Amino acid sequence: MRVFVAIAREGSVTGAAAALHYAQPSVSHHLARLEAEAGVPLVQRAGRGLRLTEAGRLLANRAEEILGRIDSARRELAAHAGLREGRVRLVAFPSALATLVPEAVAAFAGTHPGVELALGEAEPPEALAALRRGEADVVLAFHHGDVAPEGFEGHTVTQLLCEPMYLVTPAADRSPSGAHTDLADQRDRRWIAGCERCRTHLLAACAEKGFTPEIGFETDDYAAVQALVAAGLGVSTLPGLALRAHLNPRVRIHRIPGDHRFVSAVVYGSPPAPSPVRAFLELLTDTVTQPMSWP
Repeated sequence: MRVFVAIAREGSVTGAAAALHYAQPSVSHHLARLEAEAGVPLVQRAGRGLRLTEAGRLLANRAEEILGRIDSARRELAAHAGLREGRVRLVAFPSALATLVPEAVAAFAGTHPGVELALGEAEPPEALAALRRGEADVVLAFHHGDVAPEGFEGHTVTQLLCEPMYLVTPAADRSPSGAHTDLADQRDRRWIAGCERCRTHLLAACAEKGFTPEIGFETDDYAAVQALVAAGLGVSTLPGLALRAHLNPRVRIHRIPGDHRFVSAVVYGSPPAPSPVRAFLELLTDTVTQPMSWP
């Protein structure tokens, strides 16, 4: 499987052999044995390289996940045997990384100085894929609505908080700060959309109000969203964590009644998680469940 994953990544037997420090005949031998066991062709020639068949793509995706789990199991056994103290690799979306994570990481480092802690940034789909491949131990993900999205299946999910959603408009707008502002009031404005999930939620929220927003700009950067709004280039919606991380003084925010998104910590598989991961989750949960003030 490791040889096949290398072939999938490098696109050729030669590249896989170089990456693995194997002889080319050895790589070809492993590939032939794997195809014989699978009973279907996994690759096909494409010029001087190789291209995965449909069966090959399916196996390559599963192989990365399986190998990641094996590597994680080896690390856990090594930690249990006292060979190392273990590590926790956390991957979180940007606004969580800027608000929820720092305090929890600092506290964890103070109470568990022997555990290596690594941080990464990714939106939920990419973070969950890294979790399945064994490249992350804990993922912070969000979803809109009360039903957990596709990608959470087969994992242990701990809901951390429910954050409100806000309409973001230019501070230069003439409406008084106390005026009721609804999405429908902005139907004639241009809109600034975020990541794919955020854009989908924006379209659904506007559809409930009876209109389709004109998307003028798209960016995942919540600071850039606010800068565009402040410049009068459109309006947008942002979650509470993004506004806690950064609030542009040249925008006005209006809490959207009944609109929110859930933030969860996700761990691969069923409980129990490895002891370093459990310890970090407990500390993170304690940190996040403290009373939180929103903008």
